[in-house]
Amino acid sequence: MTVSRRFGAYDVTIFIDGVYKAPVAHLAHAQSDARRDAAVEAWGRPTVDMDVNFFALAGPDGLMLVDAGTGPFWGPGLGHGRTAMAQAGIAPADVRRVLLTHLHGDHALGLFEETEPFFPEAEIFVPAVDLAFFTDLAAKETVPAIRRGGFDIAARLLDLYGDRVTRIGEGPVLPEIEAIAMPGHTPGHSGYLVGTGPERLVLWGDLFHTPDLQLADPDICFIYDADAALGAHSRRAILRRAAREGWSASGGHVSGFVRVEPAGETFRFVPV
Repeated sequence: MTVSRRFGAYDVTIFIDGVYKAPVAHLAHAQSDARRDAAVEAWGRPTVDMDVNFFALAGPDGLMLVDAGTGPFWGPGLGHGRTAMAQAGIAPADVRRVLLTHLHGDHALGLFEETEPFFPEAEIFVPAVDLAFFTDLAAKETVPAIRRGGFDIAARLLDLYGDRVTRIGEGPVLPEIEAIAMPGHTPGHSGYLVGTGPERLVLWGDLFHTPDLQLADPDICFIYDADAALGAHSRRAILRRAAREGWSASGGHVSGFVRVEPAGETFRFVPV
């Protein structure tokens, strides 16, 4: 099932690529092992199951995606976004641009077939800080194995898309689309603010993996984060800004579109 809403000049559709089941042992905490252990105990299940989403934006200049799912590379529980796009009448050649939030497999592997680009006409926008980090082979040697996938993705991206890769920084990217730095999950992890006026949507990538836990304690994270403390800082900053500005929101692991509202000393998501 797909969900669509209009924001500014764009009709935005959520495609669900599948469900990722993260081992509960992969939960972490930016400040306290004891609080991490308490969260694991309270969760009480062996996995933390999360939707894997990407987004189609149909606008005056054609069709673009924010992120691209896993493609066929993460097993039968994922990779279903391609079928969903086909059922919606979207062919790979229809996609003019893909805006990546960061270079992790559940966001970027959908760009590829085994040896060819999946989107033959698309320009790929990628945060410059992420691409610089994940092409630094010296940096790769300092990163735990579980966080090294981005280096292979960056190499494949440059090999298969070549001069169709565009490096971007924070700020306006396209009409009514602005990149916002949200570092921590990866060095260049970014979100995209879509639309104008009161109806704006922030697509925040992996700012949240498990809202049930992270809204109550933004320091809860996963071992996939490059800098857990910086990621928690980004999470708090974007929650405050989204609530203040009245943005709608969604992301790689958020169900549907939501608004952020204060709830005492924390925040809550209200479905849009």
